[in-house]
Amino acid sequence: MTIAPAPQHPFAIRDYRYYWLARITIILAQMALVVVIGWQVYDIARQTMGLKAAAFQLGLVGLAQFAPLLLLTLYTGWVADRFDRRRVAQFAVLLEILCAAMLGLTTWQGTVTLPILFGAAALLGVARAFAGPALQGITPNIVPAPLMPQAIAFSSIAWQMGAIVGPAMGGYLYAADPAAPYIVAAILLSATLVALHLIRPFARKELSNKLSPWQQMIEGLHYVRRNRLVLGTISLDFIAVLLAGATAMLPVYARDILHVGSEGLGHLRAAPALGAAFVALWFGLRPLSRNVGIKMLAAVAFFGVVTIIFGLSHLIIPSQPMVVALGALAVLGALDMVSVYVRQTLIQIHTPDEMRGRVGAVSILFISGSNELGEAESGLLAALIGPVAAVVVGGVGAIIATGLWAWIFPELRRARTFDPPEENVKTAKETVA
Repeated sequence: MTIAPAPQHPFAIRDYRYYWLARITIILAQMALVVVIGWQVYDIARQTMGLKAAAFQLGLVGLAQFAPLLLLTLYTGWVADRFDRRRVAQFAVLLEILCAAMLGLTTWQGTVTLPILFGAAALLGVARAFAGPALQGITPNIVPAPLMPQAIAFSSIAWQMGAIVGPAMGGYLYAADPAAPYIVAAILLSATLVALHLIRPFARKELSNKLSPWQQMIEGLHYVRRNRLVLGTISLDFIAVLLAGATAMLPVYARDILHVGSEGLGHLRAAPALGAAFVALWFGLRPLSRNVGIKMLAAVAFFGVVTIIFGLSHLIIPSQPMVVALGALAVLGALDMVSVYVRQTLIQIHTPDEMRGRVGAVSILFISGSNELGEAESGLLAALIGPVAAVVVGGVGAIIATGLWAWIFPELRRARTFDPPEENVKTAKETVA
């Protein structure tokens, strides 16, 4: 009997191709939804509350999406390890389709309001809380370990491609018909359901019955806390994006600083993903393997510097502020991708399969916390000192935080490869035992 040769590339694996398709369609839909919800919230609030109060409302949108994740993280991670991850992801996608349909109908009828938009944002937060750890945990089940770095890089490309096209698609569709982006998002999410269904069942190690469900839920927290390299990587990304996340201010910049409208907002939202996609493609072809810690620290520090440049884009070249803004945002995305790649590779390769859902949920909590809480922080700071000052102060904060983390977590400076130190391997085994 002839033995089939081992696959040499992730895309040679049938189930990974369907997984990749599911990733890109769900991100396309999610990004279109996020950009249009943000625009509608800002547009409605600005007409009734004024510029600064409207900026604060944008921050509350991020908070509405983060609150369900904060409350559900331990449970959703346990669900991803306890049940079929494909089915968990499908449940989350169905909830997102419901949100898109509700927003599309109310927008078409002209009855959409701030409470409806905030309610939909919260439901999308619930869906993401379930989908995130389930989708992250699927990759190691369908891709051999030697191909995991490439698979992670190409999965990141799918995410970034969706993040590039999704915001621009949402902006243009909204300009043509305010209900159109919601209809298209529902169609894309339906394609995600089909792609997930086509992934074949895979074997997984069952959770131990020696621990109660609650003890099983907090195992992921224990693993992250004891593995200082993983903890330092996740927490640095959290604090940097929390302080220097400029995305919450993009509707303000698009409408009142750069004056480029909803179409320009789509371009601004897509620019970071474009830069990130180039870096992810590079890592897919030439995976990062040396001096990973120092490179990540340098990327986060420069992330703060470029955030300041974006904040002052309308002053640097007054005649071409949009060019400066788009360039800065593209570089921001490229730098952020370095941190994302390092973090995801560490987690996916070195976390036991029966814990990937719970550890992934903790990671997603930090990521979304930095994004959604960062939007809330930016909105509040913008209401106090203005949007431009809020972005610049955040960039300075990210630079300072990088220096502090390099001192608090020397493991980051010493990390040469993705192979964890011996004491971290021992700790991981003790955590699972």
